[in-house]
Amino acid sequence: MELKAATVTLSALAHEGRLAIFRLLVQAGPSGVAAGEIARRLEMPPSTLSANLNILSHAGLIGARREGRSILYAADYGAMSGLLGFLMQDCCNGAPEICAPLEGLIARAACCDAQ
Repeated sequence: MELKAATVTLSALAHEGRLAIFRLLVQAGPSGVAAGEIARRLEMPPSTLSANLNILSHAGLIGARREGRSILYAADYGAMSGLLGFLMQDCCNGAPEICAPLEGLIARAACCDAQ
């Protein structure tokens, strides 16, 4: 991941509402969550939700698909893994035991992406 892309991604997450949406979608897994359900769970007005989903989508953190009358949103685990990898790429400088727990997080995110 390039520095500019990481900045866009981190900027998208640097908002309480967008971070809550992204965490909800990460927890939901690859099957995703309908927009109405996201709004209900987070008690977010539809217009605010729409704006936040748009920003997360443009940052490449989430994807959407239509299923019947609903639009389901899901986290992009590849993008999440890429961001975590970027943040860790220069980690530890000779002390890999410091980053070992974080590598496990990246591996779990990669497993979600493969589903």
